[in-house]
Amino acid sequence: MTELKTPVLARIPFQRRGRPEGRTSGAAGSRPLLSRVNAVAVLLVAVDLGALLLAIMLTDAGVLDVVAAGLTLWGARTAARVHRRRLWLSWLQDFPRSAAASGAAFALLTGITLVAGHRGPEMAAAPSLVLVFAVVSECARPWVFAFGRWGRRRLRRCDRAIVVGAPHCSSDLISTMLRHPEFGLLPVGFASSDPETGHGEIPVERIGDDLAEAITRLGVGTVVLAHSPASDNAVVEAAITAQRLGCVILVLPRLFPLVPDGTGTDRLRGYPLVWLAGAPTRRFSWRIKRVLETAVAALALVVLAPVIALCGLAVALESGFPVVFRQTRVGVDGRTFVLYKLRSVRTADVDDSATRWSVAGDRRVGPVGRLLRRTSLDELPQLWNVVRGDMALIGPRPERPVFVDEFSTIYDLYWARHRVPTGLTGLAQVHGLRGDTSIAERARYDNYYIANWSLWLDLKIVVLTVGELLCRRQC
Repeated sequence: MTELKTPVLARIPFQRRGRPEGRTSGAAGSRPLLSRVNAVAVLLVAVDLGALLLAIMLTDAGVLDVVAAGLTLWGARTAARVHRRRLWLSWLQDFPRSAAASGAAFALLTGITLVAGHRGPEMAAAPSLVLVFAVVSECARPWVFAFGRWGRRRLRRCDRAIVVGAPHCSSDLISTMLRHPEFGLLPVGFASSDPETGHGEIPVERIGDDLAEAITRLGVGTVVLAHSPASDNAVVEAAITAQRLGCVILVLPRLFPLVPDGTGTDRLRGYPLVWLAGAPTRRFSWRIKRVLETAVAALALVVLAPVIALCGLAVALESGFPVVFRQTRVGVDGRTFVLYKLRSVRTADVDDSATRWSVAGDRRVGPVGRLLRRTSLDELPQLWNVVRGDMALIGPRPERPVFVDEFSTIYDLYWARHRVPTGLTGLAQVHGLRGDTSIAERARYDNYYIANWSLWLDLKIVVLTVGELLCRRQC
């Protein structure tokens, strides 16, 4: 078998809203809805709700007590991720985390009650409510875990999985999954990342070059990445492909005998498996990002309209019309769009804007053009691209198709930047990677941004962008 070759992003078919074709409702090979619902997580939530209701009935709790205790418990237990999806269903293993969450809620409410004193006697029952809740909840949770293990063993309520990695390591991992279905993984395929090594006896289907096709055909929900002595590039590309198709990604670290249990690490017998965060575009917070950015861009267009008009007038006086420059760029999932900028370079007989990398030192850039480029005022029309949905405010900067093709063949995972919408500013730009700077570094920053995306990271980039612009103007 040849080495695992995951398709580049352009070969993975996506609809406009980012859902892979073949994984839509009713498509062949797609997983039924019930198989994607984690029954144990649902039951743990139900147990906590039932424990809270029982605690309310057993204590003399007022409305304020119930509201304060409920919100505090919800916040503490959500932060501790006590309802998370997991492989190892062990109450003893999970008890410290659950008890610590309830203990934090109890300590916080007790502190508030003591500080409030006589001014807040109506909250006096809140700590007692939390204690009763904790006792009831912890008494019920072992039964939930036992039921979950029974369901996985007897009813085969397991997630279909593909293992990607070297045969010598993957073989035993697959055998362990088959012997112990109580961990919730049913291996249905194996894709080798090390073609030089024999496969041995692996009791599942061997996957060829097209991992995306196998995931869809086999209805896979989890991809396990085992380590390999070969280059990690193939495995990383496999992870990105699986992630974009909505799969859960579990990683077996190279030095796994030395890896301790911790946040984000689960156990399959003696194997520590690290949960990777899912694709950011599939999170609810990404929808919040889109709504906020569209609103901010629309408002900015209205507020900055006089500034854009003055800049356009200056361009027209210096070098004539047109004042708006249009250029094809590559956006999310390899789709192209028309990007708008204020023209900073005088028009020429031959248009080389699609293939010329940088205009630094170009004599066609006049005083107005240099000012616009130095202050980034020439980028303001891209706010319209944000409103249209072509771009985001924050994300990897869009590039021209010819350079995307060139850089994707030269630099590792450059193509992976296009997993998310491109942006007006990005993490690479606020770290000085603008203009004629290292493409490899840009790709690393952009992929770091995607892997670590959060609304807070976006806010931090906005603050750093403002600082970068102010510093540049002063310099």
